[in-house]
Amino acid sequence: MLEKVPQEAKEWAEGLDWQRRRYLLSLCHLLCGASPDIQASFLDQYTADGLLAKIIQDYDTYYKVQRHLDGFHIQTNLNDKVLRQYIKQFYIHSAQDVRREPQKYLEAALRLVLSPEEKSYVLNYILGFELIKLLFQMSWLQQERFYSLQNNQEDFYNTYIKPVQYSQRVNGLVVPKDENTFFSQREFYVKPPKISGKRLEELVMVTFTTDAVSTLGFSIVRNIRPVPFDYDYIYQPAQERIF
Repeated sequence: MLEKVPQEAKEWAEGLDWQRRRYLLSLCHLLCGASPDIQASFLDQYTADGLLAKIIQDYDTYYKVQRHLDGFHIQTNLNDKVLRQYIKQFYIHSAQDVRREPQKYLEAALRLVLSPEEKSYVLNYILGFELIKLLFQMSWLQQERFYSLQNNQEDFYNTYIKPVQYSQRVNGLVVPKDENTFFSQREFYVKPPKISGKRLEELVMVTFTTDAVSTLGFSIVRNIRPVPFDYDYIYQPAQERIF
């Protein structure tokens, strides 16, 4: 097992005397035996300061993520408070992913802590999460306008819009009635759902995994999957589009 950790960690663990090895084993036992929520809380308290320092050092990604947030007209500033909140949320989100992929939780958390290459992971996660929050707050007409701008409309729709709309339906945020009737359709189709705060965050975490969220942010930052965004077009009054 020690072969899987960085060489410095391996040498440190092997250099411990018996008493300190007992402390380490006890901590491993308690952590592995705890529920995912308790693991998330512990990891947040134990790693937040170090992760925050690593994130701030990655100025290039930090700047790109803030620039993209501004480009999407998302009013989130990447200050220390926001970064700390997102570090904690990442652990909570990862703990929820346990229900879908149990083996992924500690793997994802340890990847953040141990791998220098993953210092931008939280920043990518923030960008992806904020963009998905934006999708949840759009009307279906606004979502349609958004994905119509994308280079691969079908892929963007199936990967992001379709899960968001399904979640909006089952949680009663959008209630389609008489979908084939024009005026009825117009009402539910053009009216943005009222959702914010904690409930909005919870819906994003239930609908998408941490990997899906961070992959979206990573693809935008690295220009792997550009996401065109035209604020004036997407948010123009519905009457201009319908009539």
